[in-house]
Amino acid sequence: MQELFEWIKEQRITEVECLIPDMTGNARGKIVPASKFCTESGMRLPEGIFVTTVTGDWPDDISTIDPAEIDMVLKPDFSTARLVPWASEPTALIIHDCYDQRGEPVSLSPRNLLKRILKLYSDRGWEPIIAPELEFYLVKSNTDPDYPLEPPVGRSGRAETARQSYSIDAVNEFDPLFEDIYDYCDMQELSVDTLIHESGAAQMEFNFQHGNAMSLADQVFVFKRTVREAALRHNIFATFMAKPMQHEPGSAMHMHISVNDQDGNNIFAGGSRELPNPRFLNFIAGMQKYMPAAMLFLAPNVNSYRRIAREESAPINMQWGYDNRTAGLRVPICDQKNTRVENRVAGADTNPYIAFAAALACGYLGIKQKLTPTAPLEGTAYDLPFGLPRSPEQSVALLKQCPELVELMGERFVDAYIAVKEKEYETFFAVISSWEREHLLLNV
Repeated sequence: MQELFEWIKEQRITEVECLIPDMTGNARGKIVPASKFCTESGMRLPEGIFVTTVTGDWPDDISTIDPAEIDMVLKPDFSTARLVPWASEPTALIIHDCYDQRGEPVSLSPRNLLKRILKLYSDRGWEPIIAPELEFYLVKSNTDPDYPLEPPVGRSGRAETARQSYSIDAVNEFDPLFEDIYDYCDMQELSVDTLIHESGAAQMEFNFQHGNAMSLADQVFVFKRTVREAALRHNIFATFMAKPMQHEPGSAMHMHISVNDQDGNNIFAGGSRELPNPRFLNFIAGMQKYMPAAMLFLAPNVNSYRRIAREESAPINMQWGYDNRTAGLRVPICDQKNTRVENRVAGADTNPYIAFAAALACGYLGIKQKLTPTAPLEGTAYDLPFGLPRSPEQSVALLKQCPELVELMGERFVDAYIAVKEKEYETFFAVISSWEREHLLLNV
C-alpha cells in the first residue's frame, strides 16, 4: 500500500475513483479525496450492489444476499491504478476487490469470479492468455429512447449511408475522436492495438494485444468507459449494445484464447491441422458442449439475442473450423506457438470478467473431462440449425440444467445472476413496443 500512496503523491492526485465492476460491467464505487484515501484503511459498500438490475431495480428473489444489506470491505489493487485522462484535476482510478467481514472474497463479485476460475488453471501450472476484440458503434446523440439510432456526421459533414468494411476513409471521418481515444488509452496503459472499421455504419473495432486474462478484463472494463467519455467530448454517443440498429450487424467481443505453462509455452501447440494437440481439441470440445449453457453470461441482455442471426457476422451454433468466421469457434491460421481458438459468441455488451470466466470454465471442463469435439467444419455454419439459445428464458433454462458449469461459476453467483436477469426480462416484457402498436393496434 505504501507504494500506492507514494504513486498518488508523485502524481499529485487530488481525487481517487474507487471502482468495482458490477454485474453489467459498469463502474460502481466512490470518489474519495486523495488525502482521505491515503489515511483511511479500505472502503465499504453494501453487498446488495451486485444484485441490482440494469434499470436499478431489485430482483424478486434476493435470498442470495443478507437481508441486513451488510457492507463489504473493499481493498485496492495497485496494479490497476491509472490516471483519469479526461478529469479536470489530477485524478486516479483504482479497481478494488471485495471481501466480507471475515476477509473472504465476496462470491458475487465478477472480478472474484474470474480469479476463482483462473485459480483452476494456476493449480495445474497454467496461465490463460486472452486477446479481446471489441466492437462498438458511434451514433448521433440520442436523448429520446423511442427514436431509432443514426450514424453520426463525420468531418465531411455527412453520415455513412452504406456499409464500409475495413474502410480507411470511413475511419478518418472521426480522426479527432480516435486520436483522443488512443491518447487516453496510452495514459492509462491500455494495450489497444489495431483499429478497423467494421461492417456496420460507423461500427468500429479495437483489438487488444494478448496477455494475462485478469489484466485484459480490467483493461476492457476501463476501455469501455474511456470510449464513451471520449465520444461525449465530440458530441457523439458510443454504444456497446449488442444490436443497436435494426438493419445493421451486431457488435461482439471476440476472445482469442490460449493457455501457457509455467515456462511460457503454449500448451495447445505441438500438433498439426490434420492431427491437432489433444489438449487443444479437449478445450474446443468443452466450449462446444458447455457454451450453450453459458450463453446467459455471454449474451446478458434481451437485446443480446437480436445479434444471434444467420448471415449477420455472428455465430448461431458452436461449430468450429479453421479460419471460418461463420462458426462459433474459429481457429486462426498461425504458427504453432500461437495456436489459439477465437470464441466469437460473446456480445460487446457482456461483462468482460464474467465472459472470460465463462469461456475459460467451459474449456477447462473439456480438458478435465477429455472431451472430443466434432470434426472441423468446412463451408458455412449458417446452413446448419441453431445451436445457441435465442432468448434469456432459454439461456436460464440451459444454465439451470448444467450442474458442472454452475459448480465452477459458483452456485451463489449463478443464483444471483439469474435472479437479476429474470427481473430485467420481466421489466422488458412489460413494455409495449412500437411494432405492436403499428401492426396490432387496428389489425387484430
